[in-house]
Amino acid sequence: MRGIVRPIVILTLATLVAGCVSTPPKHTNNICHIFDEKRKWYKQARKASKRWNIPISTNMAIMYQESRFVAKAKPPRTKILGFIPGPRKSSAYGYSQAKKDTWKWYKKSSGHRGADRNDFDDAIDFIAWYNSISVKKSRISRTNTYGLYLAYHEGHGGYTRGTYKKKKWLRNVAQKVAQRARRYSSQLKTCEKRLNSSGWWFF
Repeated sequence: MRGIVRPIVILTLATLVAGCVSTPPKHTNNICHIFDEKRKWYKQARKASKRWNIPISTNMAIMYQESRFVAKAKPPRTKILGFIPGPRKSSAYGYSQAKKDTWKWYKKSSGHRGADRNDFDDAIDFIAWYNSISVKKSRISRTNTYGLYLAYHEGHGGYTRGTYKKKKWLRNVAQKVAQRARRYSSQLKTCEKRLNSSGWWFF
């Protein structure tokens, strides 16, 4: 009996571990498809949106730009002598690409002291939280995804100093994020009623 129990325990643990690894959604260009595939994500994105009063579409568009919805995303390593892998450019990590110090600030400020950067629920809440601070501190409209992304990338101090003005590539990226947010917003209107009424996203 003991010999049979051990393989079952090992198999069960392996299954649980595999289940904890979250893969990116297959169809990232349509927010309805994202939420249909990732059933818990809508509930979590909606909760973050309501808590911090930032549109779901804006938060999701920023997350897409930062990590492509990859849970353990990291910045690429620098190259030493052109080919030897060196240290990473920053401590950014996870869905939101939040840096360690900013994440610590978020955990203390939001009360989510056990939050993890590779957890979608925590990461989408972080993005909405940071955007809400940009609204208050940098006086950016909560519907201005372009400005919110610039502040997200440059930090509130950098945004105030206008560091993005010398970075055409960043302004172009911010335009793409804004376009995606508009597309997500339009798509969400076609499925949000279903997502809110069906109740399946509670499970």
